[in-house]
Amino acid sequence: MRGIWKWVGLAGVAGVVAGGVLVARDQRRRNAYTPEDIRARLHQRVAEAKD
Repeated sequence: MRGIWKWVGLAGVAGVVAGGVLVARDQRRRNAYTPEDIRARLHQRVAEAKD
């Protein structure tokens, strides 16, 4: 029975680590945009929405 809880704990830790990796990757992607890039993308979305 003890071995089961060990594996459940390890799976939980692996899940938390995987989630942290995904959050860090997303944050890096967001930080890569310059204000001009963001502004251009917003203007493009508005133009597409008006069509």
